[in-house]
Amino acid sequence: MQLSAWPLAYAIFIWWFSTGVILYLNGLPRYTFKFTMVSASAVCALGLFGLAVSSTETTVASAYCAFTCALLVWAWQEIAFLLGWVTGPNREPCPPDVRGWQRTKAALQAVLHHEIALVVLAAAVLAVTWQQPNQTGWWTFAVLWTMRQSAKLNVFLGVRNLSESFLPPHLKYLGSYFAHRPMNALLPISLIGASAVLVLIMQSLVAGSSSPFEAVSLLLVASLLGLAIIEHIFMVMPLSLESLWKWGLSSRRMDPVELQSRPDVNPVP
Repeated sequence: MQLSAWPLAYAIFIWWFSTGVILYLNGLPRYTFKFTMVSASAVCALGLFGLAVSSTETTVASAYCAFTCALLVWAWQEIAFLLGWVTGPNREPCPPDVRGWQRTKAALQAVLHHEIALVVLAAAVLAVTWQQPNQTGWWTFAVLWTMRQSAKLNVFLGVRNLSESFLPPHLKYLGSYFAHRPMNALLPISLIGASAVLVLIMQSLVAGSSSPFEAVSLLLVASLLGLAIIEHIFMVMPLSLESLWKWGLSSRRMDPVELQSRPDVNPVP
């Protein structure tokens, strides 16, 4: 159990820390966005290279490396989205009288480029790890992708806690596509499905037949899935996760002052 605690602690820490860093960078003045985007692209390329190398080995170190590199690749789309560089062709709030399929269409147009970027990144991760013995990186990305899509759909259909405070000022229009409801029919399905997969992973670990590499790999992925399940649960609770990343959100206080003092700053493309 002591050995198993390390992958769990590492997954929790890197999830918390990387999220905070992304939020902090996103809250900086807009003239820093280009540098942030270039840096994120370099890190993404490094992550893909690390995945290609680590996927050929089945050691404990390679499991940690693949897990970390998958998160670095994932971070690119998070940054690109939150900076407003890769969102969608529709950058207008949802008209209040739009319902049904028209609302769905408008919401999809608001994040279309982001969804395409996710598919491209997933294909890249799959390509560099294809038929390799270490699939930790691909499993990690697949969990992130699946649970993020689930979260988007649940927020669109309606939940109690929308976490709108995480949206930067230039993406506030996306909040108009969220629905505030106590619950929606998809959320229980999301929780049951994700929990079933988590149970299967934990059963494999408890069986004790896994090698050290397999145990670490499975526990890293299971920890990430467990965190995603907790995030889904918070969607229907009258509580916010914002306090966990107060330090990351603190940079947003700089932006209004900076924008007023710098009329030369251009809006995000």
